[in-house]
Amino acid sequence: MLDYDEEAERYDASRGGEPRAAAAAEAVLSLLPPDARALLDIACGTGIVTRRLAGGRAGLRVTGVDLSPAMVRRAAARLPGAVVRADSRRLPFRDGEFDAVTSVWLLHLIDDEADVRRIVTECARVLRPGGTYVTTVDKGASHNVGSDIDAVLSARPPRPASDAAALVEAHAVGCGLVPAGQARFPGRGQGRSPRRAIADLHRGWFVTLPPGHPLADGFAARLAALPDQERARPEPEFTLRAFRKPVRPVPGARTP
Repeated sequence: MLDYDEEAERYDASRGGEPRAAAAAEAVLSLLPPDARALLDIACGTGIVTRRLAGGRAGLRVTGVDLSPAMVRRAAARLPGAVVRADSRRLPFRDGEFDAVTSVWLLHLIDDEADVRRIVTECARVLRPGGTYVTTVDKGASHNVGSDIDAVLSARPPRPASDAAALVEAHAVGCGLVPAGQARFPGRGQGRSPRRAIADLHRGWFVTLPPGHPLADGFAARLAALPDQERARPEPEFTLRAFRKPVRPVPGARTP
């Protein structure tokens, strides 16, 4: 996995910057209940999306959470007094404290399915009855746009998707949430060129091909042989799923 303290400085520029943040925030806000007044943004990173969530709806108070100290520092500069350093598996908030909870680009990073379940359970716990949890799903699959780069990378060692939509839904339903819609948004500025894919490979973007892996050089050579080394291929399109916490508990659900 990438070191997100090291990634903090280049995170925004390498992931579409403000255009991608605007698209993500607009899609998230479209899934929130109109009466939401308090939102918790888990794994807020540099706060580039969090700030747009806060500014995108009048009267919405947004709190950001991240585990990386470097990310928290950058997010706090964008949202002074509204960012907390904390582990998403053990959130330092009261039960039912928020009208909405979001986790954008988090669950795909988690290797242990039990930790994914803990995160979703914590999101459900701090969500008030009637509130909504919104999260990205299937992030890895979103990057497969059917390009020649994807054809090369399809042979890399497989990794189970910890944010698979069916798996995330099962965890959400298991702790009493019910499906409440979905939205899609484009990954502005994230269409990869072969040269960018090689750079991502060398810095550990592809978790099953970390730097020094015996297969990494072979994949880099195959990417370098592709035409139009600087031309970006089509952008990914990301998927958000929303889950609502019923006012009355669902029979048989886990207690968050």
